Amino acid sequence: MSRTFKMNFNKFFDRLTPFQVIVLFYVSAVMISTLLISLPFLHREGIHLSFIDTLFTAVSAVSVTGLTVVSTADTFNTPGYFVLMFILQFGGIGVMTLGTFIWLMLGKKIGLKRRQLIKTDQNRSTFAGMVKLIRQILLIIIIIEAIGAIILGVYFTQYFPTLGESFVQGMFASVSATTNAGFDITGTSLEMFKDDYFVQFINMLLLTLGAIGFPVLIEVKDYLTKKQKHFINFSLFAKLTSVTFGALVVIGAILIYLLDRNHFFEGKSWHEAFFFSLFQSVTTRNGGLATMDVSEFSIPTLLVICVLMFIGASPSSVGGGIRTTTFAISLLSIIAYARGKSSVRVFRREIHPDDIFRSFIVINTAIAITGLGIILLNYFEPHLSLIEITFEACSAFGTTGLSMGATSELDLAGKVVIISLMFIGRIGIFSFLFIIRGKATKDNYHYPKEPMLIG
Repeated sequence: MSRTFKMNFNKFFDRLTPFQVIVLFYVSAVMISTLLISLPFLHREGIHLSFIDTLFTAVSAVSVTGLTVVSTADTFNTPGYFVLMFILQFGGIGVMTLGTFIWLMLGKKIGLKRRQLIKTDQNRSTFAGMVKLIRQILLIIIIIEAIGAIILGVYFTQYFPTLGESFVQGMFASVSATTNAGFDITGTSLEMFKDDYFVQFINMLLLTLGAIGFPVLIEVKDYLTKKQKHFINFSLFAKLTSVTFGALVVIGAILIYLLDRNHFFEGKSWHEAFFFSLFQSVTTRNGGLATMDVSEFSIPTLLVICVLMFIGASPSSVGGGIRTTTFAISLLSIIAYARGKSSVRVFRREIHPDDIFRSFIVINTAIAITGLGIILLNYFEPHLSLIEITFEACSAFGTTGLSMGATSELDLAGKVVIISLMFIGRIGIFSFLFIIRGKATKDNYHYPKEPMLIG
């Protein structure tokens, strides 16, 4: 009986594409997380979560978004915090990545099928060095989180009454920032540290390290550990990702300040305005943490933040959105076409036409999905303003987690819409499109080509 079940189970998986298997694994992760979060002994006394609120929290944790319909600090106890941290690790690093590491710890061999799944989950183009990649990702993330937890834990002793509470807060803050989860157990995100620039700096650093992409971190690690540094040549991906990431942070901070200099920033000192602008720009990369109530910003600033959240983090990182390289390649393509160029060039390299095509597919599909989400939310939640709905939808799709406070006011249908956007944002556009697609097949014939009027 067990042998027959195993054979049928293997046949079922063989019929699935890697993208479909990845989605199935993330669905399983959500189901397990929902079960864990619903356990009563992880809640504070007198707390009861409905199924939809438990599911919402689970999806938000697995997708490392941070949008919540309940207060994390008021709902969960200390064991609940540790369970949440465990789920955030799975969601941030990737289900297949962390699952494979556990597989390796058990002494199991990594077969071709699992290597293919890791390749898909981490958005890699080759099978080379999959096991080594997993080990490097886990090592780098654990070191970053450990250092962040120690620094913040020690520093928080001046904010919290006991050493234990300080280190629990520091550990949770480090994991939440590094995985760009946006969850907090302070009850007010980082608003209590709005005047503490050291805490803000550490969090911005952790948010950046989590969102910039694992391949970039690995290349930087290789550069720092090599003795002959002049022989190391950074990849085009690392260069384009880093420049785009940095440019979005700088431009975002400048726009946030300029658009609100006569509103939110009026009367504030230069250093207050600088840190408020910079932190909000960094956290839009996928962080979800906030040092202020974002609803205090003017509508133009909120729209800029929506765009930044929609772009999201870098590929093969803890974040979602359309990703920085997608945005960069599409922008470079437009500039190249406007200049009459037949190819897209950057850093003395040419972008492959397939990548240009894929970038526009991602952007158009993402606009359609987010747009549909905004329409549905407007229909189901008429009591909310359009800017509130747009902000929550972009935050959910970008798995950012910033909120104007509308998420806690959602009805059942609105929660389902946000859950769907968070899940799609985490698995990625291509995984979403390939859910219904079978295995790729080549066309046996082509029809005659005919030019079309465009624009």
